[in-house]
Amino acid sequence: MDSDEMLLSVVVPVFNEELTIGNVIERLTAVAQKIGFKHEIIVIDDCSADRSLEISKRHRVKVFSLKTHMGKGYTLRVGLAKAKGEIITTIDSDGSHRPEELPRLLTPILQNKADLVIGSRYSSRKPVVAKKLNFAGVRLFNFLIKILTRESFSDSQSGYRVMKASVLRNMRLKSSGYEIESEMTVKTVRQGFRVREVPISFEQRTYGTSQLDPMADGFKILFSIVLAYMRDG
Repeated sequence: MDSDEMLLSVVVPVFNEELTIGNVIERLTAVAQKIGFKHEIIVIDDCSADRSLEISKRHRVKVFSLKTHMGKGYTLRVGLAKAKGEIITTIDSDGSHRPEELPRLLTPILQNKADLVIGSRYSSRKPVVAKKLNFAGVRLFNFLIKILTRESFSDSQSGYRVMKASVLRNMRLKSSGYEIESEMTVKTVRQGFRVREVPISFEQRTYGTSQLDPMADGFKILFSIVLAYMRDG
């Protein structure tokens, strides 16, 4: 795959991340320019109550604002629908993912060794401790996915991903919340696409407050894994 002839779409869902979103956009722009891709950065603001939308609009990126707070999954689906690139990246807006590691996720795609690449927080040598959705919870989700699909993952919930646009072409994502990643993972495997993980570093958020509810969202993730396996598309 020739990067000079392809468009890279980077989708960034945002909700109340005024302390980090500007820095994330700047770093994404620098990385995309450095690796030589034609690119578009798409910021979807999920009706933030802070200055996230205002700060995003200061940059030369595509910014869209939802009129009502809808949740990460819905916000991400809006961004994916607007993406025009042959390759699509998703990345969180809280600064926990390093835009500088994007080339690492892109490599298996460009070498045609994968259709979806997941940046894994747990396959790196440096241990990661999550405050909310902890390692034990992620292991449970990974185990259920393995039982259903016979594919093993170390971080099926990671929001840092790179995929070919063809992966999403016939996929009907339904999730509105944090379960979006598990739904995408299961449906990608079910449709016969190649999924690969690469290790990434993970910087636990130091600003703001996570919106994830470990009990309610944990149940939704478990339910979404089963539902995604049972449904086609």
